Amino acid sequence: MDNTKAYQCLSVIDPLPELIQRTNKYLLDLRLAKWITQKQYEQLSIKPNEVELAHLYYLPKAHKPGTRLRSIISGLRHPTVKISKYLDNLLRPLFDQMASNTTVTSGFELTKKLQEWSTVNIRQDTTICTIDVTNLYTMIPQIEGVLSLRKILSRFVMKNNYFSYNGQFYHQVRGGAMGSLFTLTISNCYTYFFERQIVNQIRNSGGLYFRYIDDIFITINWPGRHLLKQIERWNHFDENIKLSANIGPTVNFLDLQIENKDGQLLTAAYQKPSYEPYYLPFNSIHPLHTKKNIPFAMILRAIRYCSTFQSFLNEREKLRIGLLLNKYQNKIIDEQFNNVLLKFNVNEPLTVNNYVRYRQIVINSPIKEKLLVNYEKSIFVHFTYCSSMKTFPVKFHTLWDKYFDKSPINEVIPILGTRNVDNLQRRLIYTRT
Repeated sequence: MDNTKAYQCLSVIDPLPELIQRTNKYLLDLRLAKWITQKQYEQLSIKPNEVELAHLYYLPKAHKPGTRLRSIISGLRHPTVKISKYLDNLLRPLFDQMASNTTVTSGFELTKKLQEWSTVNIRQDTTICTIDVTNLYTMIPQIEGVLSLRKILSRFVMKNNYFSYNGQFYHQVRGGAMGSLFTLTISNCYTYFFERQIVNQIRNSGGLYFRYIDDIFITINWPGRHLLKQIERWNHFDENIKLSANIGPTVNFLDLQIENKDGQLLTAAYQKPSYEPYYLPFNSIHPLHTKKNIPFAMILRAIRYCSTFQSFLNEREKLRIGLLLNKYQNKIIDEQFNNVLLKFNVNEPLTVNNYVRYRQIVINSPIKEKLLVNYEKSIFVHFTYCSSMKTFPVKFHTLWDKYFDKSPINEVIPILGTRNVDNLQRRLIYTRT
């Protein structure tokens, strides 16, 4: 907390009552000025019994030397959380569209981009680099960040982050709360404008540049010393953003290991040193299709990430051992591993001779777009899942079709969802003492 100078101690003075009053007054002023509608005012305004200050806690970075701590500000009921969510829903789609050429959302997306680029560009001396933006959330200047969005509510959210910790109250005077949806969006937007010159320099030199929040990936046909010199120069672009680079023949980015081996691009799945094989136990009270989807998704990821048959075999066996430790039966594991191949019309086992060809089929297959829900013609039914409710969805749809087949209500599509059984673990997680 002391390193970034982002927090101001307010001693034992609780800022919550005054913050509630200030938030509602601010929203009322916006409504009277017709900046927001009456409906928006009603959605964003708050009641004293619905809110509380954020709480600070720490997550250990077990995969880094010294086990440093990452501060998280949990503000699920903070007075500005409604405004924060509203702005995030409004602005994030615009940012996603604007920055689609310079950002990645998964290791698979990066794999496809890298494979396409390396076909023509990779050489024996190609440099691969990952860069970390130090303390991005807490170092984004509040005023400049808000100006980059030009949204009037943004400033109010950024300037009113309060939390309690160890009997003291704090006001965040720099950056945004780590744990706030809107802080992620505003940090992304601010960094987007910061990186423009860097992106142009890399792209004009035939290289690749991608960013995932505060992690940057670069590959380019420059000598390593030249890239380091450029990174040193980039560190003077903005006093609030400091870049820490890692350059080598092998780097890890997201959950992907990337290697330039004598001019050949190799990729594989990567787990941090703190990784432990904890998956949803097969004997847990969850629908069977949910548990079956875990080995399916995991082996699909292995095929997409592993560029060689040997690395795929290594990853497959790690997955099998982890699944067995979580009570998955070998029969279920093999069935789902085979279902992945059948999904892509691969009717024979993967071998050293056919792996590259079949992997390319998997990589090139279009990803099924997520269907948008028509909320005006949908009804959501939630039920607590247990072993005696396995057949409930089938029975529900049978009765629905039987009794509403000729009725106008049949135009409404029922969507069933499950709730987890309440247990001691959930109570310990969601109950704060």
